[in-house]
Amino acid sequence: MAERSTAAVDVADNSGDEPLAAKADETTTDGTTEAQDTAGTKPQDTDGEHVGSETSLDAPDLHSGHKLAKRYRLEECVTRLDGFSSWRAVDEKLRRAVGVHLLPADHPRARSVLAAARSAALLGDPRFVQVLDAVEEDDLVYVVHEWLPDATELTSLLAAGPMDAHDAYQLVSQVSQAMAAAHREGLAHLRLTPGAVLRSSTGQYRIRGLAVNAALRGITAEGPQRTDTEAIGALLYAALTHRWPYENDAYGLTGLPKGVGLIAPDQVRAGVHRGLSELAMRALANDGATASRQEQPCTTPDELAKAVAAMPRIRPPEPVFTAPPEYQRTSYQQGSYGRPPAGPAVAPQPVVVPPPPLQSRTGKALKWAVSALLIAALGLGSWQLAETLINRIKDSGSEETTQTPPKDGNEKAPAPPKPLRIAGATEFMPNGSGMNQKDVPKTVDGDAGTAWVTYRYQGFANFGNLPARKDGSGIVVDLGSVQDVSAIEVQMYRSGQKVEVLAAGADASAPSSLADFPQHLVQLGTTGNELKETFDKPVRTRYVLVHITELPSDGTGGYRGGISEISVLK
Repeated sequence: MAERSTAAVDVADNSGDEPLAAKADETTTDGTTEAQDTAGTKPQDTDGEHVGSETSLDAPDLHSGHKLAKRYRLEECVTRLDGFSSWRAVDEKLRRAVGVHLLPADHPRARSVLAAARSAALLGDPRFVQVLDAVEEDDLVYVVHEWLPDATELTSLLAAGPMDAHDAYQLVSQVSQAMAAAHREGLAHLRLTPGAVLRSSTGQYRIRGLAVNAALRGITAEGPQRTDTEAIGALLYAALTHRWPYENDAYGLTGLPKGVGLIAPDQVRAGVHRGLSELAMRALANDGATASRQEQPCTTPDELAKAVAAMPRIRPPEPVFTAPPEYQRTSYQQGSYGRPPAGPAVAPQPVVVPPPPLQSRTGKALKWAVSALLIAALGLGSWQLAETLINRIKDSGSEETTQTPPKDGNEKAPAPPKPLRIAGATEFMPNGSGMNQKDVPKTVDGDAGTAWVTYRYQGFANFGNLPARKDGSGIVVDLGSVQDVSAIEVQMYRSGQKVEVLAAGADASAPSSLADFPQHLVQLGTTGNELKETFDKPVRTRYVLVHITELPSDGTGGYRGGISEISVLK
């Protein structure tokens, strides 16, 4: 009887988040090269990992076209190593690409791989490449995971050179937050190499092989949090310097000079951001280097994520605009339109405006005659209008025709609220977990026909009751500076959503959790297609959060919501 995972994994209707695996050559510690599989890259000795010794086991002898569970058709073998194989495959039921790890059911690590895959599937965090199925049948154990065709492996990004400060900041921020969430659920990676980190086309980082990569190779660690934290520090170090922070070359990067120890990134390469350089050293826990900066080492991903959050936010570089080409004056000649005339250049001659023509006596007389006729016509019309008004007053008796002036001549009707300029909008990600970040600008584009839409969740209206979604989701609007907010208007993607509107304090900077939004502008409640609220007293704030806690049914057994347009008024 086949054993199947019962984990509730949110994968339906998310074709835009489809999976990836890529191949890259990687130099191992013994100088050989192996093809990188969908689970990541082979660990280096400096990673502190312990690789299992069953290197003589044979991987399952399968071929392209073989079908698993009458559903997953194997297409291409990307790795055959250490008794298991990894494949690119096609899920014929959902018509999408997937990745598959295969090993014999009697493999000494089969039980641990199955357990790791099922634990990772239960996490349900979209910052990780999702495990879709974990099965034992027909003397095989196989793990099916997402395949992301639009994502780029960090190994390839680093091959292009060091990252700028903003990109490196996004890398360490997103990866540390994701791993902190995983460790809170008791899950570790232990093989967090450049090959295990992917960047999607929207700039979101995804981590593949959580728990599964280490189980496939029998890797364990006495301090899993410390191991993963050092791995994140190594990724940040490589992003800042384009060097691997150990003496051995790895992942296409040159190692540090032998015998000099760990050097701070800002001493390896000029122009490195000082704050990020210190973060990398704190994660790598070089006591001598960190002591000189009076900073404590970060020993867990959560500590590292908090250290990143405490830094001043690093803005993306300003776009560079090239000046348009200088306008070239062209001339027109008969038979040669748009081409300069032949021969030496001639200086342009000033244009002489001719004087207006002199008017004749007849023209003057005609002008005065027309003017007289117009004046007479206006006088006759005015007299007829006055006579009509007098007759109406007589017919209505002593009816008053004047209006009572206001008590105070300075009093004016209150002006209607005016929309405030919105500097930007971001997805509310209290646990660092985003959904459709590329669609966030649609909520402030002035077009109610476009929308930011959530994933489709099953079973529960509160985002599938997933731990990573316990604080819901929504959109944070940035007004650019602190403003007096007196009203808000929100067009919802679908009626029936449970929504509240919150505001950050006037002194807030880059708020990211519910605690950062203490001011309640609109109380929590179920709304229709539109939410409008005018406040009794203006609220001083820069950041406004439209917070969704529960989603309406989509009529097919699932739950989905979203926001079409947000207007903040003064």
